Amino acid sequence: GPRVRRMSAGLQVSRDGAMLTLTINRPDRRNALDTATYAALTEQIAQASADTAVAAVILTGAGEHFTAGNDLRDFQAERGAGDSAGLTFLRALTTAEVPVIAAVEGYAIGIGVTLLQHCDFVHIGDGATLRMPFVALGLCPEGASSLLMPRLAGARRAAEWLLQGKAFTAQDACDAGLATSVVPKGQALAAAQATAADLARQPPAALRLTKAMLRRPDRQAIQDTLDYEAEQFRLRLQSAEAQAAFAKFFK
Repeated sequence: GPRVRRMSAGLQVSRDGAMLTLTINRPDRRNALDTATYAALTEQIAQASADTAVAAVILTGAGEHFTAGNDLRDFQAERGAGDSAGLTFLRALTTAEVPVIAAVEGYAIGIGVTLLQHCDFVHIGDGATLRMPFVALGLCPEGASSLLMPRLAGARRAAEWLLQGKAFTAQDACDAGLATSVVPKGQALAAAQATAADLARQPPAALRLTKAMLRRPDRQAIQDTLDYEAEQFRLRLQSAEAQAAFAKFFK
């Protein structure tokens, strides 16, 4: 079909037939996610869920990296009441009705890792570095990772990744069940496109129903965990520990 491209805040949107590609496009910031980019992602995922002509959404990053995670400048800003832009995006992702495929290269940090738990397929280019440095920043897990990461990767891996904040490789992610496949560096997007093309050949209503069925048993637990983590995360952001960590980071 015709390729439609458009840009919004930090996000490149490309529609090709039944495949919608969302490219985080802030390469100068290693695709760090700010409020505007989260809002654009949330809107696109909601629209794709509502449009039954979309068979798959690919989530990727422009240039060499997937995403360096939340833009730390936004963590320093005052937060209003209610869900943050990041949490609003995570809720949209956890309730998406359309299959979501992540194509990961380079850095995937913080929410760049936790969002992968909510994707249906994750293809990672060799040489990628994944890390959840929440504790090092005086923060705590988010994205329902306190529930899902031990379940997905096992308690021992979750302890290394979340308590120690250890970096891990594409192969580690695959071995732990966080990734679908490891592909040669630079091939993650092509692998995601092949998966999307395969999904586009399936009967669409059966495809969406099956995704919903696979997500159903955990849906309530995930929302409850997102609520609990968000409450703790907000308190952590205001803590002396986190402020000291940010001050060191921005020195």
